[in-house]
Amino acid sequence: MSDIMHHTLYDGRRVAFRYTHGRGPCLVFLPGYMSDMSGSKATALFAEAQAQGRACLLLDYSGCGASDGDFADGMLSRWRDEVLALVASYVSGPVLLVGSSMGGWLMLLVAEHLKHRLAGMIGIAPAPDFTRWGYTEAQRTQLLAGETIYEPNPYGPEPTPIHASFFADAECHVRLEGGIDITCPVRLLHGKADEVVPWDVSLRLKSALRSDDVQVTLIEDGDHRLSRDSDIAALKAIVAEFYG
Repeated sequence: MSDIMHHTLYDGRRVAFRYTHGRGPCLVFLPGYMSDMSGSKATALFAEAQAQGRACLLLDYSGCGASDGDFADGMLSRWRDEVLALVASYVSGPVLLVGSSMGGWLMLLVAEHLKHRLAGMIGIAPAPDFTRWGYTEAQRTQLLAGETIYEPNPYGPEPTPIHASFFADAECHVRLEGGIDITCPVRLLHGKADEVVPWDVSLRLKSALRSDDVQVTLIEDGDHRLSRDSDIAALKAIVAEFYG
């Protein structure tokens, strides 16, 4: 990870990223909530891009990983704008968006601004609208009241915080309740043993998208992370479809 670079935004925020030149489309990987570009799927796709001579961009949202900022200030709008700033500054030509979990929601928001440049989208256990279906009414009431809630973290000892500012912003970006005006090819990969994001969310996303080329691949014993060697091999195979 020694090749990490930083991009400075208009307000002085420095966003960490990795970029490798190559033939397009440029794969842009969007991590999940409280995740970063050091994750197994991101690093595997970056290494594969380098080996195959493909362009690839990884990034850490502000408040995450090697980027500046406080995670408590993070929200979909803010992170969407960071992704768009990096794409505008470093990527030429078509873009292949790959979003994991929350990154699959953010992927939709980024795609709405890059329609003319989209080669396709790949969602890995995508979680659009998780503030609607992922919390109880009691939790939503707390968040609406400006409170921070904490959820059990299956991947570490510290609970996962959900801040009221993130929730309020996310409520402005609900997408599954109407048609999503994105028409590029879309591939969705989801584990049927996912205990974090129900696999039917991918089916709902397929129905909401206006694209006539959406394929859902369900992995019978796959969990939410989809980070086993076999899962990553399946992901690489899907990515390869976009390079012919």
